[in-house]
Amino acid sequence: MIQLALARHAKSDWADASVDDHDRPLNARGQRDAPEVARRVLRTGVRPEVILTSTALRARSTAEHFAAAFDAEVRESEDLYLADADALLQAARDSGADEVLVVAHDPGMSELVSELAGREVSMPTSAVAVFTWESGGWDAVGTTPPDDVTLTTP
Repeated sequence: MIQLALARHAKSDWADASVDDHDRPLNARGQRDAPEVARRVLRTGVRPEVILTSTALRARSTAEHFAAAFDAEVRESEDLYLADADALLQAARDSGADEVLVVAHDPGMSELVSELAGREVSMPTSAVAVFTWESGGWDAVGTTPPDDVTLTTP
């Protein structure tokens, strides 16, 4: 079984225009939503072996909230910062795990979720899409429709 959870980072703080995009923290809503969404996803039975995250502060902070809920290892990658759909999927494939959560950014996140779901899906901040393939390995991902798709939003 392959389970791929795709999470867009929680809402970030735009209050200080001098802060570089990569260094923007979560705002109060993001701090509230990230742990709540993580708990809701956990209740669905999702148990990632590893969490892959962009190095951007807002993504890392979101990933830490998920890691606390799932008790999972977090791996940071600069390649996930503003990555496109192909790069996000390749990172999951290369993780060495069958159950992976990726925390990253739009538009790549919405593009990948839409591609895997076979329909247009918008991923607002804190949204999580979970795809499950009951048979086959990572080679099935992106080439065959998933057996199950769930979407959690704040």
